[in-house]
This record gives sequence, structure tokens and C-alpha cells, in this order.
Amino acid sequence: MGAEPEAEIDLMPHRIVPARSDFPIGAIGAGFIMRDVQLVAYRNAGFPVAGVASRNPERAREVARERGIKAYGSIDELIADPAIAILDIAVPPPDQIEMVRRIVASGAKPRGILAQKPLGMNLEEAREIVSLSSDAGIVLAVNQNMRFDQSIRAVRKLLDNGVLGESVLATIEMRAVPHWKPWAGQDGRLTLLIMSIHHLDCFRYLFGDPASVYVSARTDPRTKFPHEDGICLYILEYANGFRASAWDDVWTGPGAAGASPNTYIKWRVEGTAGVAEGMIGWPGYPNRQPSTIRYMSERRPGIWIAPQWNEVWFPDAFEGPMAELMDAIATGREPSNNGAENLRTMALVEACYRSVHEHRPVEVRA
Repeated sequence: MGAEPEAEIDLMPHRIVPARSDFPIGAIGAGFIMRDVQLVAYRNAGFPVAGVASRNPERAREVARERGIKAYGSIDELIADPAIAILDIAVPPPDQIEMVRRIVASGAKPRGILAQKPLGMNLEEAREIVSLSSDAGIVLAVNQNMRFDQSIRAVRKLLDNGVLGESVLATIEMRAVPHWKPWAGQDGRLTLLIMSIHHLDCFRYLFGDPASVYVSARTDPRTKFPHEDGICLYILEYANGFRASAWDDVWTGPGAAGASPNTYIKWRVEGTAGVAEGMIGWPGYPNRQPSTIRYMSERRPGIWIAPQWNEVWFPDAFEGPMAELMDAIATGREPSNNGAENLRTMALVEACYRSVHEHRPVEVRA
């Protein structure tokens, strides 16, 4: 099939509609990302949530009351419930591998697991999680949610339809201050593993796997706990000459976290036949700030086309990873965000750390 005529390309957000969406979800974890983002997205999508469990039972009860779902007395009780088809894990990343081990050792037979990103604190942990799930016959998907952001899906459609021609250069410029969780900075790892992983995965989603990566990083003056990668600048080198680059600035200036001026995430894709650019709405959360896109191509030279929508990354795009997993279970296919595919993102993160340590470009090997 040839490329769609530009007039027929619909860049408005489209829900992933699973062949079946009646798989009961067991939510493991009752922190912010589960309480305020994932459970809200599932409610809006009509996905059934059997209940929630946490290492802190009182927190689970609070979330259950707030979201109108059942609170399990313990995580083991939730895991053992045969009615649950999908286990949605939202525990701190250092604890994720132990949670997957616990699920598999319990003999529970969920149809699927949705794990958070990063899939592991390093590539070795991620490989073990993929292996454990595969050996147990459980479909594993990773909540690599930025690739489900509305503007990222839109630019992917432009690329797939050849509107921008051959890709030449892509950039992401982030100036935003994350609220680091207490577990952040383990083993000195910070921005690359927790924040840059979004951008690295999106570059892979849009353009495939790079041949090598070069990273320059320094510490963030605001972050007081030990870490090696605060502010990160990196270049992804592709065998065909294409380049992708990002500046992940978690400093942005001396303002307090969450209050620094003019925070944003901008992206831009330049091709031989056109250019697209946009902004990611996440820094505006909890205000609803949709991500944006505008593009110009040789098909309509001199005209910027800028569709607009009301959907936002947090929480609306979080429906996507679960919908993709549900459809994969229903149809017997691998989800596009499957664990084995995500090992390539984890391998890219590992290559980034090697580049920081060795001060040179590093080949990416999954």
C-alpha cells in the first residue's frame, strides 16, 4: 500500500479498542501513579478493576474508597484471587523484580502483567523479569506510556505515511523539574533511568534502534542525594546517518522543584520532505494541558497544519498500555509494548551509562 493522501491522514487521538476489555485488573500499589493516573484512566475507559492492594493496607483502603473499588487485605490475597486476569504492578522499580518473582512463585496464573518502567534497575533485572514471565506463560507488557502520548502517536503516523520524507534529525528539549521519589538515585542512577528512559523509548518507537549513543552528564545542584546523571545531554547515532538528540535538564534554574520558570518538553522531527514539532503537556500536570503537534510538508508548502485535541498524557494516555495488553491477550499476539521489546530500551539505557563512565560513543546491544 502506498502512503495515504495528506487530506486523509487523521492525527486526532484514537483509542486502542481491545477485542475484549473485560479482563479483571488487580492493582498492586497505591501510590500516586496508580491512584491518580492509572485507576482514573481505567475508569474512564471502562476497564474493570477487581481491586487494589498495597504493602500499606490502610493506603489501599483509602485508594479503594476514593476510586470505588475493593481493597484487598494484602498483596498475596490479591495475587491469589483466581478472578483476576491482569496484575498491574506499580511498586517502586527497585522492588519490581521481587514482585514478579513473588507472583510466579505463588503459582498464580494471571493472563498478563503490566509492569512499570523502568522494567528493572538495570538490564540484568529486566532480562530476569522477561524470562520469569515467559517461563510462567504470562503475557508481559511494560507501561512505557510516553509512546502512547497523543502527539507522539501523531508524529508516528506522519512518519509511517511518508509525509516528512526520510528522517534527518530529531530532537527533544526538556526543561522540567521532576519530583524524585525516595527510591530514586539507587546505585547513583537518576535521570537516564527514570526520566530520559521516556525519551529514549520514544526515539526507538519512532525511528528504531540506534547503532550507538554518546552521553554527557553532570549532577543536578538541586538534588542532594548521591547521583551521577542529573542533567543529561545525549546523541543517538543511526547507521543510515540519521541522528536523534535530547537535552534533559532537570535543573532549569534555581527555583524550587515544581516552581521553576518556563518549564516545558519540546520535540522536533526534520525530514527531507517536511518538519513536525510539538510540546508534551506533562509539565503542566495536574492542570489538563494537551500535548501539541504542528507540521509542514512539501505537499502543502508554507502551510502549518496544527490539529488540536482535549486528551492529555496524564491520565488519558495511560489507557493505551493496558488496552494494548488486553487486546494482545484476547487475540493471542504479543503486545507492541511487550517485555522482550522493552529490553532494547533497557539496553539503550545501559549503553548511556557506559558512555557516561567511558566518555565515548557506545554501541547498543540488547
